Amino acid sequence: MFADLISLCGYALVAAALAYSIIAMMRVWTFPRPKPPAGEQPPITVLKPVAGAEQNLEQNLRSFCAQDYPDFQVLFGVRDSRDPAIPIIERLVRDYPQRHAALVIDPAVAGSNFKISNVLNMMPRARHDLLVVADADCRVGPSYLAEIAQAFADPAVGAATCLYKGTPLRPGLADRLGAMFINEWFLPSVLVALLTEPLRYCFGATMAVRREVLQKIGGFEALASYLADDYMLGHLVAAAGRKVVLVPHLVDITVDEGGFGALLRHELRWARTMRTVRPVGYALSGLTDAIPLTILCGALRGFAGPDLVLIGIAVGLRVAAHYAGRARLNLSGPAMPWLVPIRDLLTFGIRVMSFTGRRVAWQNRDFIVRPDGRMVVEAKDSAS
Repeated sequence: MFADLISLCGYALVAAALAYSIIAMMRVWTFPRPKPPAGEQPPITVLKPVAGAEQNLEQNLRSFCAQDYPDFQVLFGVRDSRDPAIPIIERLVRDYPQRHAALVIDPAVAGSNFKISNVLNMMPRARHDLLVVADADCRVGPSYLAEIAQAFADPAVGAATCLYKGTPLRPGLADRLGAMFINEWFLPSVLVALLTEPLRYCFGATMAVRREVLQKIGGFEALASYLADDYMLGHLVAAAGRKVVLVPHLVDITVDEGGFGALLRHELRWARTMRTVRPVGYALSGLTDAIPLTILCGALRGFAGPDLVLIGIAVGLRVAAHYAGRARLNLSGPAMPWLVPIRDLLTFGIRVMSFTGRRVAWQNRDFIVRPDGRMVVEAKDSAS
């Protein structure tokens, strides 16, 4: 009797996971195309925190300067006067004087999140009331700012954000697997979640906010000790009674993991962050692991005939989603369907590891994620 109950529960989980795979593929395929920008185009200040001269940095930063938008300012911030990104930024400042581009060098620290400290150091130079913060590894199209402005035509909107796709920097395994996580797990999971709940968070690829709303929630200072600053910005804006909306501009992220160890640390940090910030949603996201779940359920029953069929269906759906996502998201490079099971098993393994501790590594520092659900981080000695 007990074995039958376990078997029934296993089949129910597998059925839910397979259903999720179908819905996720449909959501990616129907992701809306950007509409031609219309309406008012208020002046915008773009804040770009930078740390280091990563690959493709100049092309990424230049895309924010080369916008088809009438009036905007671009500020670049670094914390170290010896930062190797400075010559690149200085070249962009010379190339785009009409964008009021400027470099801010300031080592001041406002909290444990150095990125937000960098943003705060730029804020005294920010001229406009619509503020856009985007990570340095992002590249955008020329209509990016116009599409963001269109989202703020609704006065109830307090913040806006963009989803992103990943492009591997190198042909190696780590960068490819990192890009697959973004394109085939993260992006679809957000689109499926938005079927059942309003958007109440932002993504680091774009955090756009009205200055008046930002001041109401305590300014960027309110984010200075949070690891998940993007999540918390949207969360605080929504808690203040303003809408957070998704702009249908897909930002391109350069995935530069540098090796398999860095990939594991990066994704484990993300998993432990999400487990703390959204515990229920993170627990339910286990249903996204169709291939690992079908394999586990099959192993419990000794891989009977129906189990092998279900595993085959799970793999087939994921490979179909792999190709559908590549077509819809205009991904470059060759398709690699044989990496799909590897990617899914790795995701499942990291999910299990996320429940084994609260330590994360970020920017060469160790943190302990506090279990208060707000993602406040505490710097710890790396040896502790």
